[in-house]
Amino acid sequence: MRQCEERRAHLAAAMERGGAWPADSPWIQDAFAARPRHLFAPDRLWHWDGHAYVPIDREADPQRWAAEIYAGPDDPAITQITDGVPSSSLSCPAIIADMLDSLALEPGHRVLELGAGQGLNAALLDWRTGPGLVTTVEVDPTLAAAARDRLEALGTGVAVRTGDGGLGWPDGAPYDRVISTYAVESVPWAWIEQTRPGGRIVTPWGRLGHVALTVADDGKSATGWMQGLAAFMPSRTATADARRSWRQVHGDQPADHQRTLPLLPSRLDDGNVLFLLRVCLPDVEVFTRTDDGRSTGFLHDGRSSWATLTPTGGGMALALQGGPRRLADEAERVLARWRRQGEPSLYDFGMTVLPDRQFTWHKDPDTGPYRLPTAG
Repeated sequence: MRQCEERRAHLAAAMERGGAWPADSPWIQDAFAARPRHLFAPDRLWHWDGHAYVPIDREADPQRWAAEIYAGPDDPAITQITDGVPSSSLSCPAIIADMLDSLALEPGHRVLELGAGQGLNAALLDWRTGPGLVTTVEVDPTLAAAARDRLEALGTGVAVRTGDGGLGWPDGAPYDRVISTYAVESVPWAWIEQTRPGGRIVTPWGRLGHVALTVADDGKSATGWMQGLAAFMPSRTATADARRSWRQVHGDQPADHQRTLPLLPSRLDDGNVLFLLRVCLPDVEVFTRTDDGRSTGFLHDGRSSWATLTPTGGGMALALQGGPRRLADEAERVLARWRRQGEPSLYDFGMTVLPDRQFTWHKDPDTGPYRLPTAG
């Protein structure tokens, strides 16, 4: 359709201007052109209007539908809503390109993808590897069926399977490459077991950033560097914990402790800061809100402790804290250590996965886990 072709051209140009086409993987731009994004979009998309997700139907408004698909390099197209929140999407084009680049994919590689979604990523993988070498696993039978139809219509050789991606797909192992399109808190050991020694695994981790792991020659570990800062949807099959929301944790209880700290709410919008807090305080949720130009930071542990941060001037913020933990103090200790280290970015960190544990490290995997500094 004409609207899509015009939007495709605009998006490709925007990717070029922003340097989003990976220089080391020129095949990715060719694959995007050969496997158009709109061919993998359902007739109904969803757009956040500031209050709720509203539908955009192709038949009713084809121009807006096309605009949603090709909005921009950093814009996903939401394709499914479950219980009021997004549960599937066509990922941001720039993120797709970055993850494919991180995969170091070559023709002839056997690939396992976890999370078929609409089938777009599998189609791009297939374009690079050649037919019959890509297996994609999708837990949602409806999505799996739709992805299979689209991939078959394009004449790809992708095998679409329905199942829990956390288990991989052992029938096709060993794979040269494994890629996940959803975030995991812990990298499933099954993925390492099903990847050949020297093979590569790319996955989002903890909904903030993705990592590229290389399986050791003995197959007993995988290690690699963090690759980017984007946020991702979580696994649908992860066991739900008993976490409570901010509103539930805070309730109507007043603060039982307050102090000023050199921790401004604006720092909590920095992706590198959020990554460090995720590493050192994995159970703490962090977010900010701005009302009438005034920014407030919020932290809570999903159980009983909370903190708010509001600027007081002079580079300081007032921390109000409740519950048994002093979350603002904990966050400030993490960031104080980070500042002493020269404020390293996410790209200075990596991950090692072993059969019984995984850990994040700084600069060198031999240094071991990067931990929250002790008080004082």
